[in-house]
Amino acid sequence: MLRLPAFDVAAPRDLPGALHLLADPNQGARPLAGGTDLVPNAKLGQTRLGTAVLLRNVGGLCGLERRGDHVWIGAGTTLAELATDPTILETCAALGRAAARVASPQIRNMATLGGNLCLDTRCRYINQSEFWRSALGGCLKSHGSECHVVPGGQGCVAALSSDTAPVLIAYGAVVEVAGWRDGQVARRELPLADLYDSDGTRHVRLAPGELLTSVRVPVPGPHVRVGHRKWAVRKSIDFPLISVALRLELAGGALVGGRLVVGVLGPRPRVLDLKGLAGRPMGAAFAAELGRMAFDRCRPLPNIPYDADYRRERLAVEVRRLALGLLDDPPHCSDA
Repeated sequence: MLRLPAFDVAAPRDLPGALHLLADPNQGARPLAGGTDLVPNAKLGQTRLGTAVLLRNVGGLCGLERRGDHVWIGAGTTLAELATDPTILETCAALGRAAARVASPQIRNMATLGGNLCLDTRCRYINQSEFWRSALGGCLKSHGSECHVVPGGQGCVAALSSDTAPVLIAYGAVVEVAGWRDGQVARRELPLADLYDSDGTRHVRLAPGELLTSVRVPVPGPHVRVGHRKWAVRKSIDFPLISVALRLELAGGALVGGRLVVGVLGPRPRVLDLKGLAGRPMGAAFAAELGRMAFDRCRPLPNIPYDADYRRERLAVEVRRLALGLLDDPPHCSDA
């Protein structure tokens, strides 16, 4: 059994207190909400944890509500709440379905939306014990000098396995980030798609001490359809091997715009704009064309423990099934 190394714990009562702790470079502080990602990584020695800054008692980070043309979701809201909340199911049901497919009920009761969006990247060469990694010689992410996935590669290509990131990018979500500057809270907003970088060792574009505090999801209009599909070997517990989200903007039975978002390829989701397909009539031929587009433009790497060529073939199938499901009336986008 892997043991959790010793670390300090701080329990601030407000956001300024939490940010002040996270901004101190001498603390080795990391935010801890549900802990479903941080704790296992600390046990494996992938994350060096000096002080865990507990966020459960920090006000303003939990809850969700509709505010005009968007839904505001606190980063501390659990995935279980997202999966069952009536507002989510009414306005952005694909997000609720994605949250409902994460891991197990016990983990969804602890895991938060902010934590899922900021998941550490995973790779078959890094998500092992420290003893195993040292026997291999390490990698770019574990104090080594090479990438074992792409020999000779100059960057880490570990994969982001977030279930909620692709679907929220499809909705056009915006995230709020808070930091501690000059003795006060400084906030900024950016599209969720811009939160991610292509470097697997630092794939989330947060400055030291910054914290993702909330997500703003635009409510889609009546002619917009958004869906999500996830494929894993088991329907529970497992991280996704394929994760896709699709947004279709329709008018008069034809496509006018949209985007396809593919996850679990590398450190950031791949976003494919569908404006080049504008005017296409909706139907089986369109769904097949989307599947071919995904196959041609997305190349899964052997960075997670499953055959990359099969994942590429399966990606085309999942995209086609997702498109056909969205074209149903009413839309049907289950993973069955």
